[in-house]
Formats: sequence, C-alpha cells, structure tokens
Amino acid sequence: MEQPVVLEERRDQVAILTLNRPEVMNSFNFAMLHGLRDKIEALRFDAEIRVVIVTGAGDKAFCAGADLKERATLSDDQVKEFIFTIRNLFTAIEELPKPVIAAVNGVALGGGTELALACDLRIASETATMGLTETRLAIIPGAGGTQRLPRLVGRGKAKELIFTGRRVGAEEALRIGLVNSVTPPQKLKEECLAMAAMICETGPIAIQQAKYAINYGMETDLHTGLAIESNAYWVTIPTEDRLEGLAAFREKRKPIYKGR
Repeated sequence: MEQPVVLEERRDQVAILTLNRPEVMNSFNFAMLHGLRDKIEALRFDAEIRVVIVTGAGDKAFCAGADLKERATLSDDQVKEFIFTIRNLFTAIEELPKPVIAAVNGVALGGGTELALACDLRIASETATMGLTETRLAIIPGAGGTQRLPRLVGRGKAKELIFTGRRVGAEEALRIGLVNSVTPPQKLKEECLAMAAMICETGPIAIQQAKYAINYGMETDLHTGLAIESNAYWVTIPTEDRLEGLAAFREKRKPIYKGR
C-alpha cells in the first residue's frame, strides 16, 4: 500500500505532521499541497490538539520547495493554480488558532523556507540549510516569502537573501533571527516536543488570543495594535480557565485548563 504524502502522529495534545516524499527531498507537488491542506483544516477544529509540529521525512530535508519535475510539466495556468494553492495553504497555517512549530530537519529551500516562515516558531537541526532561492530560477518567492521574511529578519537582510538567492546554515539562521533555536539532529524532535509541552501547560484560549493579537497587531500602527490586544484580553476575562488559573495560584498547584 502506498504511503500517504503527509503523515500524522499524535503525542497527547500535539499533532506531528510529516511531509513524506523523502525520495525527492519532501518537495511539494499538488498531492502534498492538498494533503497538508486537509490535515490543517481538520486540526483547526480539533479541540484535543493544542500544538502542531511540521517536519520532513528522513534526515536530509525538511522541504526542498516545489517539485521542479512536476513544475516542468505544468501549463502557465496550472503554475498559477499551484502558487494560489500554496499561498493559501501557508496563510491557513499562519492563521491556525494554535501554535505551529517548524522542525527544520535539513534542507529547506524556496517553498520549504516559506513553509517555515508561516509557522509560529522554528527550531532547526544543526544540519539545516535555508534560503529563498527562487531568483536563481528567474522567479520570485510566491508563497509569502517576500512578505514574511522581511517582517522576521528585517528589510535589508531579506532583500540580501532574496536578491542573491543565497543559502544560510543553521547558525547564521539563528544569528539573523530566522530560527528560534538550533539543536543537534538527534535531539530535534525532542526539543520541539519539549517546547510544545510548555505551551500545553498554558491556557488554550489565552494562546489563541495572544497569537491573534500578535499576528494582526504587527500589521498595523501601535495605537491600533494596542486596541487589538485589549479586545483579545477581554475575550479571556469571562473564561473558566482564567478563574482556574487564579485558583491554582492561590492553592499552589498546577492549573488544569479546559479551553472554556
């Protein structure tokens, strides 16, 4: 039986999604785009899952971007459909009301780096290589790279990386703020699960609202951003979880949050 192109594993309240085309460095074809889209849409309304981890099968690649062999067979209109699909998919990941961690376990080029950029946190293996290399193919990043990269590392550094198509190793990625941390390859999954476990100790509604406030507040001026934060805070006030947090603090115990 043929393996699915996107695998799902569950560890308590964490879903691990694995891009499963290691023979082509987990590059995106239409089937993988649709498979990842379906997983993300299902997880959006799954109350049991608090954190999502995205990684690649094998130890060589996170995702090498678009499958160029498939791309060579596509018409211009099909290429437009591919770009439309991948852009909407990465936006859906960015807007998922749960934290998403990219476990960058190797090569992440083009759409692979754009996928990592759409995630909330990026933890990279020491063997990771990242870069938006599209200009070397006479195209530009088309799945959000020109917008998300400068917001993360600054306009000047983003222009340098996109204009040159240069690849960066894990340590440089950490230095410029492209990833949150770097870990030995054998500890990558463990580190991602440890981060996910810390997040799972917090209030689910609070995390949803914090992500909302950060994402939308960053797109506007400070005054409007503070208003967004205030409205997000108001959502948490009438929740059972907020009262549980206060009670747990008073009783010197760990809170048990239920997302209510």
